[in-house]
Formats: sequence, structure tokens, C-alpha cells
Amino acid sequence: MHDSSLLFIELGAVVVGLAVLARVASRWGFSAIPLYLLAGLAFGNGGLLPLNLSKEFIQIGAEIGVLLLLFMLGLEYSGAELQHNLRRGLPAGLLDFALNFPPGLVTGLLLRWHPLAAVLLGGVTWISSSGVIAKVLAELRRLSCPETPLLLAVLVIEDLAMALYLPIVAVLLAGGGPARIALSVIIAVGSVACVLVLAIKCGPALSRFVAHESDEIILLTSFGTVLLVAGIAQRLQVSSAIGAFLVGIALSGPIAEQSHRLLAPLRDLFAATFFFFFGLQVNPASLLPVWSLAVLLGLLTAGTKILTGYLGTGKHVDHRGRLRAGAALVARGEFSIVIAGLGAGLQPQLSAVAAAYVLFLAVAGPLLARFVR
Repeated sequence: MHDSSLLFIELGAVVVGLAVLARVASRWGFSAIPLYLLAGLAFGNGGLLPLNLSKEFIQIGAEIGVLLLLFMLGLEYSGAELQHNLRRGLPAGLLDFALNFPPGLVTGLLLRWHPLAAVLLGGVTWISSSGVIAKVLAELRRLSCPETPLLLAVLVIEDLAMALYLPIVAVLLAGGGPARIALSVIIAVGSVACVLVLAIKCGPALSRFVAHESDEIILLTSFGTVLLVAGIAQRLQVSSAIGAFLVGIALSGPIAEQSHRLLAPLRDLFAATFFFFFGLQVNPASLLPVWSLAVLLGLLTAGTKILTGYLGTGKHVDHRGRLRAGAALVARGEFSIVIAGLGAGLQPQLSAVAAAYVLFLAVAGPLLARFVR
């Protein structure tokens, strides 16, 4: 009982502290995400007052936060719109890779890292943060802006590409040969195809399954389905966030509006813990030696992401919308940390560079997106 009381006190203090930060951000008219990240940095390992009791609970809440952010984003679009946007967004997705993967790769090679570690740093600089961007778009009420569908298509293409990238890199790190790489790619491609087909073709059936007059039943069914599909997707080597996004895509009609209304408060709670936990994972002492390198790389790839959004949406939206799309893509986050973690044993400096790089852009990205009106 004593330990439980301490856990409740620590966890309650964290949530109240996040509420205070949200109030400050609201009062001054900017996103609370940078404040959540900096608070996590202050209370993580090596911070002012490390949290010990509630860290595991906060980690689970953080993972749920990403799933709900992407689920709510998916509710804004139908399966037909997803198909259309993916086809239209493919050139922008290819441009995204061409502009943002090479800076990390070349930097790793110039630092004389192992070639595979340089490939991993390329992945770190390539992938934007779906979680951060989803939160920013919701905060700034940009879900209905003309550039947003193409912006989301780029994020979905990135996350789907991770379903191929991560298994290949994992096999290479384990020393696997061509046959094992080919098998991993086949499994990943098959899993992605199955998830996409189920989301697009089975949407009406899923909507009928979830629909009910009771808010309680809709809440439990929607939330449970998101967790279930996300878990299955991750087991199939597909991003759990993509699984949650596709559940949102599959729901349509009045049930989508009800799910949005009921799950929005949960999304806000768990999303705040996601950004706070992200900061908890970073040791401030490890950032100082690599901070200048991370900032220079961050400034370079912030420019390439802005160029990606500007050129990728050029035929479909006006000048302001193109700038908004580019600024929204700047933030890096969860996938970059996962990629860096894979190569921690291969190149010790990789994790520190990635952590400083992601922290810089996770703070700068939302501020830049708000500034570019």
C-alpha cells in the first residue's frame, strides 16, 4: 500500500505538472509539445529529479498516446480518400526519401562510422514523427487544409516504408544473407498489403460492428479495436501506429463522429504522456558532446523537409499551403529513436547524436509549424 501511494503521488504530480505546462502554452499561444519534452528531459535519467516509480506506467501511456493520435487522424479520411492520396502522394514520398535520407547517410560516412551505422543515421534523418505532426495538425486546426491529405500520404508512405526498412536492417545487423533478407521483405510486403486491404475493404463491416446507441459500448469497442489491430500489425512487422491509423480510416459515418467525441479526451491525456516520456528517455549529459553536430544536421534536414513539402504539394495547393506542409514535416520522433536503438552496439555515438537531433527537431518542428501561417 505504501508503494502504491507513492506511485499515485508521483504520477499525479506528473499529470498536474503537464496540465500547468499546457496552461502556460495556451496562455502564450504556442504548442505545449516543446514544454512536455523539456519537462521529460528534466525528470529523466541524469535530470534534476529522476522518476523511478511511474516510469513504466508512463511508457505504456506514451505508446497508447501515439496510437490514439494516429487513430483520430485516420477518422478524418475514408478508405477511398486514402487510396487516392497514396497514389497522388507517391512522387512526394519518393522525393522525401531522395532529399532526407542522404544527409544522414553522408554524415555517417564522413564521421567514418561503420557503413551500416551510416545507413541507420540516414533512416533517422528521413522519417518524420507521425505522432508529433498529428498533434500539431490537431492543435492548429489544419486537418481540413488543402495540403493536409498529401502531407498525410507522405507520412503513411514513410511508415509503410519502415515495414521494409526495419526488417532489412535487423537482418543485416544479425549477419543474415540474401535469402533471409528476401524472406523478411516478402513477409513485410505481404503484411502491409493485408492490413491495407482489410482497412479499405472491410471498413463498412467494422463500422457496423462498432455502432451502438450506448457511448460506453462505442468507447470500449473503438478503444479495444485500436489496441488489438495495432498489436497485430506490430506482430506482423508493420508499424502499430499505421494499424491504428487504418482503423480510423475504416470507420465511417456517424460512428466516426461518436468515436472522435469519446476518445478525444483520452487522446489528449496519453499524447501528453508520450511527449513527456520521450524526454525521459534522453540523458542530458549525453547530449552535450554531440549537440553542435545534431543542430547542424537538424538545420540542414529541416530545410530538406520544407523543400519536400513545398515541391511535393506544388501542383495541388498555393504557396502558403506548400510552406505549411513543409514546416509540418520537420519534426522527428519515435521512429528515429527506434532506428538509432538498433545500431547502438554497432556505433556508440549513434544513439547520442540521434537523441540530440530528434530532441532539437521535436521542439523546433511544432514551433516552426505554428510560425508558418
